Amino acid sequence: MGNAVAVNEESFAKEVLESTVPVLVDFWATWCGPCRAIAPIVEQLAAEHAGRLKVVKLDVDESGETSIRYGVMNIPTLLLFKGGKVVERWVGAQPKSVLMSRIQPHL
Repeated sequence: MGNAVAVNEESFAKEVLESTVPVLVDFWATWCGPCRAIAPIVEQLAAEHAGRLKVVKLDVDESGETSIRYGVMNIPTLLLFKGGKVVERWVGAQPKSVLMSRIQPHL
């Protein structure tokens, strides 16, 4: 992982819910092909918007409780948090342009 930060059950609240900037959470798993396909896009978003957008990755196999709490049934699922609340949700691999069009208004 490059610019995206790995989070787990213990660090989720501090890294995501208490963040002063919007946070894009990538719910993924190592065995998920579409998750691997969007990983470079997630990394690009992290690099291009450093300081304005925090990007974190949560392995659903290691953090099942958090995944269930946010209704993640399929992966990849991307949730955008702002002020500790979910403001956007994407399920499945999405092109970068689609993600940016919905993230930009929250930055």
